[in-house]
Amino acid sequence: MPSLLLLGATGSIGTQTLDLLRELGGAHTVAGLAAQRSWELLLEQALEFEVPFVALTDPEAAAAIREHLPPGVHVFGGADALVEIARETEYDIALHGVVGAAGLRPSVAVLERGKKLALANKESLVLAGAHLMRIARENGAEIVPVDSEHSAVFQCLRGEDIGRVRRILLTASGGPFRAATRSEMDDATPASALKHPNWNMGPRITIGSATLMNKALEVIELHHLFGLGVDQIEVVIHPQSVVHSMVEFVDGSVIAQMGPPDMKGPIHYALHHPTRAPSALRGFDFETFRSLTFEAPDQARFPALALGFRCIEEGGDAGCVLNAADEIAVEAFLAGEIRFMDMARIHRSVLDRRSGRADSIDELLRSDETARAMARAEILQSPRPTARKH
Repeated sequence: MPSLLLLGATGSIGTQTLDLLRELGGAHTVAGLAAQRSWELLLEQALEFEVPFVALTDPEAAAAIREHLPPGVHVFGGADALVEIARETEYDIALHGVVGAAGLRPSVAVLERGKKLALANKESLVLAGAHLMRIARENGAEIVPVDSEHSAVFQCLRGEDIGRVRRILLTASGGPFRAATRSEMDDATPASALKHPNWNMGPRITIGSATLMNKALEVIELHHLFGLGVDQIEVVIHPQSVVHSMVEFVDGSVIAQMGPPDMKGPIHYALHHPTRAPSALRGFDFETFRSLTFEAPDQARFPALALGFRCIEEGGDAGCVLNAADEIAVEAFLAGEIRFMDMARIHRSVLDRRSGRADSIDELLRSDETARAMARAEILQSPRPTARKH
């Protein structure tokens, strides 16, 4: 049985992965589980799957879990815990569901060992895509995307020549504000922005779906994964989230990967790649597939989308800076410190002032820190939101 290291075990991707393992009935062993601070849930998971290694980046959480684990279970604790468990545990696949820039160094650690990285942490590629792809090549490692859209492209391209691709059609649901007016978006509350119509995701990704920043970051991720230029990537709004993405070839043929909006599908595919294993996951049914519609995104209401293409064109630390600004802006919006549309202004302002240096991972992480500081300064200068309508 292949062994699995699960990074971000207590988050949305992690808990769905463990649900799949329960359904699969022992198709994988679990070599290690890692999280940030949710030690009580991690403890339950560790005991159930009898893991020999756990990691928590919060030192107090790591100390707490040590008191409850049986003898022989090793606990990695502190800021470098995810990197340490990735370097020191024996596993075949690392499924990486951590959200945010904190996932970059663990991705590097997995790839440097020549392991298979099932990657849901899109920020790793957004921050340092060129470096990660090089590290994977040099160490004989493999990156299998878990994001539903990139998994779809990965599956559509299986056995195909990337040189015969005309364009990738990256689908987006449009989020909760697809049909909202600009005025309604100006007045949007965190509660309304977190009401995604199709997907059950964490708060940062859900807000990114509402702004389409999540799609901008996915454009950058797509560029690095498959070596595509801006003229080969097009974002299409598809409200039903059934077509996860499409590949159009030079002869005009279009291949789509489809399925219900359920992250267990791409997780299952990544766990078993390069084979396809049986599962109880739902496929075609008339109700889900009866109406599939597509439309162009409104660039005026969703200005974040263009920034993803800008980052590809400018290169350097652009993707790293954009992601950092967004992480801080989303935190501020959820805390009620800025308005919904303020996030786009902060994104542009920080991106405009970036340094451009991207010669190493360390340099990119310094750019990340600088961009976060600039975003915080922008937030302090922003007027506090007044009472909003909904």
